Amino acid sequence: MARNVEIKAKLHDPHIIISRVEQIADSGPVMIDQDDTFFHCSDGRLKLRELSANQGELILYHRPDVSGPKTSTYIISQTSEPGKMREILSAVLGVAGRVRKRRHLYLCGSTRIHIDDVEGLGDFVELEVVLDNSDSVESGQQIAEELMTRLGIQSGDLVEVAYIDMIPVSFT
Repeated sequence: MARNVEIKAKLHDPHIIISRVEQIADSGPVMIDQDDTFFHCSDGRLKLRELSANQGELILYHRPDVSGPKTSTYIISQTSEPGKMREILSAVLGVAGRVRKRRHLYLCGSTRIHIDDVEGLGDFVELEVVLDNSDSVESGQQIAEELMTRLGIQSGDLVEVAYIDMIPVSFT
């Protein structure tokens, strides 16, 4: 399974964080509209990310619901028929909920920085430090903590759970 170390934080003013990210990013922003359907899953979280009518990703991931930098393991499978995939998975597993967001994606070294405008929830920043087989979790945590400091992300703004867990009524 692939691994990363990640944090998520609530943003009070996305323009401030965007200007800070643009000063340190190697590339970006890439604007991405994402429509994530989550399915009932007894082990981890399973979501279908629809990027367009003919591009999607089925993602299974495991991540503890804790504050601060945390390790996530995941498997991603590409699909050219996300609508049919959603129909099948909905019939077999049932839909747990749906999250729609507009994402600004930046790259900074091995870190993916996301500035997300999440429908019904507001604005967030995510840091995903991608680890390869030779990277330690501790080195990923150190990178995440350094970026939090550089970007002015406060520990009080950190979010423990996935967006889907924050939505009181699912958008289906």
